[in-house]
Amino acid sequence: MENTNQKVALITGGSKGIGFGVAEALLKFGMRVAITSRNLDSAEKAASELKNLGNGEVLALEADVRDYNSQQKAVKKVIDTWGQLDVLVANAGVGHFAPIDELSVEDWQATIDTNLSGVFYSMKSSLESLKKSEGYIITISSLAGTNFFAGGTAYNASKFGVTGFTQAAMLDLRKHGIKVSTIMPGSVATHFNDHEPSKEDAWKIQKEDIGELVVDLLKMNPRSLPSKIEVRPSMPPKS
Repeated sequence: MENTNQKVALITGGSKGIGFGVAEALLKFGMRVAITSRNLDSAEKAASELKNLGNGEVLALEADVRDYNSQQKAVKKVIDTWGQLDVLVANAGVGHFAPIDELSVEDWQATIDTNLSGVFYSMKSSLESLKKSEGYIITISSLAGTNFFAGGTAYNASKFGVTGFTQAAMLDLRKHGIKVSTIMPGSVATHFNDHEPSKEDAWKIQKEDIGELVVDLLKMNPRSLPSKIEVRPSMPPKS
């Protein structure tokens, strides 16, 4: 992707974890970056931290991926601020885990609304701008989007959905010059599901690793499209 200092990225759920790691990597790559969070204070705190790293222009936005209108407003704010959108990273996600006989309707709905419908709303809201820029869409799925496990009915359903949705969208959008990929990480050291990262997580994928992977995708020759990328820790955890 040439002239990266003129390019603009929008990252959903960019205030922490994978989204923050991707934001940092794209800023170092020379892009302007907007990050969203359901909490504006969280987005602004993350934006301030990113700016303190000396990394370019950052825009903090309050947006809820479960709300299509909210996503439309976020995209409009990006366009009003920078005049274009070149990259969407649909990252925002939640995890609710329980056996099916214990899983609540509320937790099921929250997982599907955020992890699956949220990706659709984010992509749908961005398409007009991305067609103009012939941009790139990257969704963050999971190895749980191809490997099922006990207690994962809601999460598996959402991530299997994201994987399939993204691959179908990739076929739909190629003719418009838009590239679409989904990244499917294994264990990542983040605050996901109320986890507190520690030195015990050193064996896991780190958030900056996913950021580097996103940059690698953007740097690839445009004739090539890695449409689905599975990424795992290179070594298993020490027992």
